[in-house]
Amino acid sequence: MISYILFALLGYLLGSVPFGLVLTKAAGLGDIRSIGSGNIGATNVLRTGNKKLAAATLVLDGAKGAVAVLIARALADNDAALLAGLFSIIGHIFPVWLKFKGGKGVATTLGMLLALSPLTGMIACVTWLLMAATLRYSSLSALVAMLSTPISAYLAYHDFRLSLVCAMVAALVFYTHRANIKRLLKGEEPKIGKKK
Repeated sequence: MISYILFALLGYLLGSVPFGLVLTKAAGLGDIRSIGSGNIGATNVLRTGNKKLAAATLVLDGAKGAVAVLIARALADNDAALLAGLFSIIGHIFPVWLKFKGGKGVATTLGMLLALSPLTGMIACVTWLLMAATLRYSSLSALVAMLSTPISAYLAYHDFRLSLVCAMVAALVFYTHRANIKRLLKGEEPKIGKKK
């Protein structure tokens, strides 16, 4: 039990590293929370006009979830990896360093899934890419991708616990996107690459 708590803590601390904020400050672009949506994720970093920085944020935020899973799996078992991955997402959304106001969890979720259940992660990534390419809404793409994960996890792996965690994460991501959902319904959501 203690080891599982430690892996959950490890996942949380890894997830809570605010790469978007760190990178934009290091690049002299100021506090990312003061522009666009105020979010620390890659989509908001893209609104600075710096595509390389946005790409780096996306990769690093995804890596947080993947690294948490891989460490826990190497040192313990798949249950520990599932727990560490879940808490890496919680850490990204509610980071202790930023008064529990973090990102929306999509990139970290995708990284976690690619390491934990690659087929589920790949289906979510392809879903996001297809939606983003056709509709150009990052938020809507993320929501549809997250909805796919509990279903694909169960169909691909027949793992109820994995499917349940995916459903919990999807619910968290919907919660973090509540303002986006309102704007989508009103037709006011900015498209990918557009400065808000």
